[in-house]
Amino acid sequence: MRPVSPPLPFLRLPARPALVALGLAVLAPLPAAAQAQDTSRIARVTVYPGSATVERVAKVAAGARSLTLACLPASLDVQSLQINADPAVRVGEFNVLTEDRDVAAGCASPLDGRIRELEDQIAGVKAEASALQLVDGYLRSVAQTGAGSEAPAPASTAPRAATPTPAQITATAEVLRKSGQDSAARAHQLQRKQEALELALKPLVAERDRVASQRARVVSVSINLAAEREAELRLSYQVRGPGWQPSYRATLDANKSTVLIERQALVAQNSGEDWAGVQLTLSTGQPGRATQGQLPRPWWLNVAPPQGAGTQAAAVAMMPAPAPAMAPLSRSRNAAEEAMPTFDVSALDKGFATEFAVPQRITVPSSGQRVTLALGSHSTPATLITRTAPAMEEAAYLVAQIAQPPGVWPAGAAGLYRDGAFVGNGRIDFGAPSAGAPADSTSLSFGRDELVTVRAEPVQDLTGSSGFTGSRVERKTRRAYSVENRHKAVITLQVLHASPVSRNEKIEVESRYQPQPAETTWNRTPGTVSWQQPLTAGATAQFSAEHTIRYPKDIELLERQ
Repeated sequence: MRPVSPPLPFLRLPARPALVALGLAVLAPLPAAAQAQDTSRIARVTVYPGSATVERVAKVAAGARSLTLACLPASLDVQSLQINADPAVRVGEFNVLTEDRDVAAGCASPLDGRIRELEDQIAGVKAEASALQLVDGYLRSVAQTGAGSEAPAPASTAPRAATPTPAQITATAEVLRKSGQDSAARAHQLQRKQEALELALKPLVAERDRVASQRARVVSVSINLAAEREAELRLSYQVRGPGWQPSYRATLDANKSTVLIERQALVAQNSGEDWAGVQLTLSTGQPGRATQGQLPRPWWLNVAPPQGAGTQAAAVAMMPAPAPAMAPLSRSRNAAEEAMPTFDVSALDKGFATEFAVPQRITVPSSGQRVTLALGSHSTPATLITRTAPAMEEAAYLVAQIAQPPGVWPAGAAGLYRDGAFVGNGRIDFGAPSAGAPADSTSLSFGRDELVTVRAEPVQDLTGSSGFTGSRVERKTRRAYSVENRHKAVITLQVLHASPVSRNEKIEVESRYQPQPAETTWNRTPGTVSWQQPLTAGATAQFSAEHTIRYPKDIELLERQ
């Protein structure tokens, strides 16, 4: 029997009342009703361009005296904290603590759990692969033992075992073959599974490392309160970084002359906390902007001092008064805002901002992934124009002019589709002037019109002299175009041409057109001529412009086209 070691003597230490009392205080749990556990969830998020307001809802038990909401993102703006509760809860003072995520209890990165899960799966696959290698080695040793030559037995040993029969050899070989085949197939499957798991793990690790500096710290908010009965407490705060931008999909039905505009929004955030099943609201507001714009500076007029002594002192006296201290701050804020997406919205439906409430609950992960939301659609009639600028390109393009639909439509990129086929990208902006479109309208170009043939004749340019003494140069230029409609229906044709514009009284310009253009300042641009007329099926239209330019010989003409 194995001897049993004698027990160690029990050591008695002198009791220290202070240490004993401290140990009891640490070990004794707080009453459950005194401190409420953090069971908060994100219920609502309002996303602005460049920031978001997050609203958390927490359950407060009856008799609770404090509540701590931990693991909040470090990008939280402390000055934006707002605490609201049901009438049954009286809210007192609160304090905010910022600490490293590694030392904060239960504040691991949202990606850490998924990364650990994938790492455990990879470890399990590797363990099974190692076991298969052991099985494969055993099968190889059995096969070598059975097929190899046996060494001669010593004289003192027992008689050698009987040689296996051919049937036994065949059965053994079949078992080894089947086992080896299954082992090799399983090893291949495990290799494929490991590759897939590592492929899924790689972007998660890269994302965690990318935002490691942003998520290195977390914020906890401790609130002193008094709850008469079970109730809810709401904590809202702003975080910098999340944002959204509008996007559209415009589909032209050329036969019906209508455009279907589908609203979309791209939302992304990497604040450090996932928005899972939240009520999402998109707003065009800009919280955090300067609350007051720059004020005008005084406009000083004075007589320039004579050169010499006292010039520097006089110059100092002429300097304008220094700008208020708030001006540099406003400039710095404006410079920071230039990097953020902005939305030029003319109409406001909520005081000073427009909000889009998403009816369904949305999940936006904290990984920077862009989530596309559908915000409805609207079909609007369109005015179709076939536009061409023959001097620039002998081609015609189909343009749809649409008026602004009801509601607010922030400016954004648009994917353009014509009769179900993708033709390119454009931009919808009802607040900015659009090429040739009326006010409160925009124009979208839906690609080339291949059934319209455009030809530009060679330019005819003639230069000579004018005046009694031939002191002036006279130059005549003629340009002519032809457009043929090969459609089976009538089209509205618009031909654009640039005519010379004089910016000096010594330069004279005289222009003649055939036929007379509809506009000579198309798109509010002097010198841009526009012919617009219907063109029937199979018809050809001719357009020409003659320009006579006169200027003195003693000046050098500066010309830019």
